[in-house]
Parts: sequence; C-alpha cells; structure tokens
Amino acid sequence: MTFKSKKVKATASLLVAASLVAGCMGQTNNSGGEQSPDATNAGETTSNIQATGMPIVNEPIELTFFTGLAATNGSTPFEERLVYREMEQMSNMKINFQTVPFDGLTEKRNLALANGDYPDAFFTARVPAADLMRYGSEGVFVQLDELLEQYAPNLTALMDQYPALRKAITMPDGHIYSMPTFYNPEFLPMLIGTPLWIKQDWLEQLNMEEPQTIDEYYRFLAAVKETDLNGNGQLDEIPYSGTGIDALIDMLKGAWGVGNRGLGHKYVDVDPATDELRFFRTSDEYKEVLQFLNKLHAEGLIDPDIFTQDGKTLYAKGGEGRLGSTINPNPITQFNGEGYVGLGALEGPHGDRIYSHIKVPMVWPGAFAITDKNDHPEATVRWMDYFFGEEGATLFFMGKEGETYTKKADGTLEFVERITNNPDGLTLDQVLTDYVSWMGGSYPGYVNVQWFKGSESLPSAIEAGNKAAPHQVEELWYNFNYTEAETEFMSTIGSDIHTYMTETESKFINGSKDFSEWDKYVETVQSMDVEEYLNIYRAAYERYNAN
Repeated sequence: MTFKSKKVKATASLLVAASLVAGCMGQTNNSGGEQSPDATNAGETTSNIQATGMPIVNEPIELTFFTGLAATNGSTPFEERLVYREMEQMSNMKINFQTVPFDGLTEKRNLALANGDYPDAFFTARVPAADLMRYGSEGVFVQLDELLEQYAPNLTALMDQYPALRKAITMPDGHIYSMPTFYNPEFLPMLIGTPLWIKQDWLEQLNMEEPQTIDEYYRFLAAVKETDLNGNGQLDEIPYSGTGIDALIDMLKGAWGVGNRGLGHKYVDVDPATDELRFFRTSDEYKEVLQFLNKLHAEGLIDPDIFTQDGKTLYAKGGEGRLGSTINPNPITQFNGEGYVGLGALEGPHGDRIYSHIKVPMVWPGAFAITDKNDHPEATVRWMDYFFGEEGATLFFMGKEGETYTKKADGTLEFVERITNNPDGLTLDQVLTDYVSWMGGSYPGYVNVQWFKGSESLPSAIEAGNKAAPHQVEELWYNFNYTEAETEFMSTIGSDIHTYMTETESKFINGSKDFSEWDKYVETVQSMDVEEYLNIYRAAYERYNAN
C-alpha cells in the first residue's frame, strides 16, 4: 500500500465514522475532538498538528511503539524516564513503549510483521534494510520521502550536509521508509568505537616508543611475552587478547592496503591499481594479513583463548593486569585498566598505512519506522525528528539541564556528580536508566561529541581518534541496499561464502590449515559464485551512487 492510497483509505473511513478510534495494541486517536473529512496524510487533521515548535499537536494523541531493550538499559519503564516525560509534556504526545529484550528481538519483530500484530511504529527495533524494502513495498512501512521534507527539518538538514546518508537510507525502489541511527562523520572516536589499546607504561618499562609500524607492534608483543612487566614474579602477561580474531583483522588489514572502504564492507573494496571493485579477501595482500596473524599465534603472542572466550573472561584478565594490548571501547571503563593508549594506523611491509577500522556513520538504517496502523504519521515524524536536532539530542542523551547535567562556562556539558560519582556505587549506565534510554545502542537519533558522553568521548578515545585521522579511510562507503532478489542471493549463497571463509581463515591463523593450501582455498571460494556476488555488489554500488 503506498502512502497516497493509505491517505485515501483513511479519509474514506473518516467519512463513514469520524468518531471511530483505531485500536491496535493500546493505540488511540486524538482525544480532543473529531477529525475533519479533509484530513491529510493517513488521517492527521490539518488543524491539530503544528508545523513547527512545541507542542507538536494541539490536542493530545497517544501512540504505541514496538521497542528494543538492551540488557544494560535497566528495568525502569521508558514512559517513566525523564526524557519521555519531558517530551510528552512538550509535544502533547504520549508514547507507550512495548519493550522487547534484544536477545529475542528479531524473532518477535519478524512474528509481529508476519501476522500483522504490530503497533504505530518500530523504535530501536533494528529493522534490517531487507525488511524495510519488503514491508515498505507492501505498504506496512510508510513512505517517508515527502514527510521528511515537510516535517523533519533536522534529519533533512543532515542528509543535505552528508549526501551519503540519504543514499544509505534510500531503498532500491527509490523510497525512504525509516529514520536511522547516525553518528557525526567528524566524530571519529565514535566511528572507531573500539581502538587497539596498548599498555603505555609497559612500553616505557621496555624503553620502546609507541609503535608506528607492524614490525614495531610485533616487537612490543614479543617483548611482553618474555618480560615480567606486571611485577608479580610470573610470565603471565598476555601480549594481545580479545573476543574473537575479527577485530584484530579489521584493525591491521589497512597495513596491507585492503579494506579501504571501511567496516561496512568486509569482503569488497576498490583495487587502487585498477579502481575496480575487488573481492579482497582472496587477494595476495589479505593472505599476508593472515600470515602475520598466524605468526603471532604460533609464537604465543595472541591469547590462545581468543577464539572461545567472552567479554567477561577477557575483562577478568584485564583486571588482573595481564593485557599488553587489546581491542575494546576503553580499558578504563571495561576493566579499570590504567595506563593504556590507543594506537593510530600502523604502516605495513609495503608502505601501506590505512586506518581501516572505521564504522559506517549510519549504524542502524531501520532504527525507526512508522507503520500503516499509525493515524498520525506527520506528528510521529515531527516527534522523532526533534531528537535529530541539537536541543532534542541533548535531551535524549543528557537529560535536563540542572537536573542531570550542567553547562560549563565554555559551553561543554557534563553530568551532575550524583550520576558520575553515584553515592550508591551504581555505574553510569545504571544511574542513567531513570533518565534516558540510549544505553545499549540501536536507538534512532544523531550522535555528536557535544552531547554524547559515552566511553568514546573520554580524552583517551579522543586522542586515539586524532591519531587515526591522518590515515583514515578516504572514501568511507555507507550501507548498500539490495533488491529482494539480491537479498535472497546474499542471505543464502553469500552467507555460505562468508561462513566458509570465516571458518577457513581461523584455521590458517591457528595453524590447523597450512598456507600451501591457499591457492586451492581461493579456487573453492571462487567456485561458490563470487562472480555473481561481485555483480550484485556492482549493481548496488551503482544505485548507491545514483541516489
């Protein structure tokens, strides 16, 4: 159902029974009067909505949102948190949040969409691009193209400033069905997210400078293994540890010049020699990345538990003062790790130096989507767009001035002491669950250093970002979106290719598969229809550039 046909349907219904209340999972219409037969856009009355400013609507309305909930987001109902109490008072819109834990989110979201038992909008619900395309074309998700132009000045301004954002949320049919999670592209520490941290005081003990090359990093790891740097009388230091090997691959591969379009594209980039798309995971350069990691593993410079341990185990080792280097948001916040510094891009054996570990600024394209059961799409867009502007984003991330944060003389914001140094010993996330809801991520909105105070905004993270900046990926690709047929290929054959390669790469690294088998491995990957994989990528890339 298109947005236009939905408008006709809603208007006809109003002519038959203007006083009907559309019910869906607690949803109600305007409580302050009848809607006019000439209501526009799916039943919204022209007299009730304000085009700008607050309140958004003159007469109160009530909506229900299907809402993802992170494990770190506490148990306080969203309706009771300061950000939404303030927003309800300002906007005249009451939102009921039907929270669904992230560990069961996909299943419940898919079930709701399949059986039609969904509310007015999906909020923090991680709707994938394939579902935006599918259910958007079916009319379940409302086309937002014109609504954004009319009622979302903040998001529209961001799309004008960063054209790649508009490209990334435009589906293959040319329409927009969602409002995303968007990180300011200039906020590099946020795009890095998890730097490669190295223990600076151990460097000093070893009389080493901060590594600038792959060889220097190797020499540091080797020295850590052979030296009692924590002074406990044991050689229990771990040169590098993490949860899985992927993060280290992504961090180091730029030293061989591969992965040159960022973390959003882990198999395809652009060959600098030909300027053509390439499947870089079978290239000679990438083979050398794996050979370097195999060397680290064989010499005991990588934690032998890396392929199996979880974050709790990793952080326990960090808390014991055993980690020479690791990749995570910040050692100080993860395991009270003192004396760590984030590295910049490392230069490789052939002179390549790309900081490849940079995420796509648009993290969740389907962070917010409005459904065809919503009788107030204009007001809903206005409500959500408020959080993409400075005033709304400050409320969303920081709360209320004087109550949860203060503004310093230089204009910077900081949480009040009872939040940063809670008298009950609560962590920052635990305290904030009474006030805001961004903990755990996946929220729709705009992240900027001015109002975001997570670990990525700590001085050590800002310093790591400054080091990465001179060598960051020059052309960072945002997400590509696929047609239904292309999605079918990528989710079946493409997924099989990814799984086979991930499993085999681990074997090359841990030594259970010898590199003498590399050519045979590449032939096997090619036989899995990599050619069609690249054809689909080219088609998606062409649409991306055309948007």
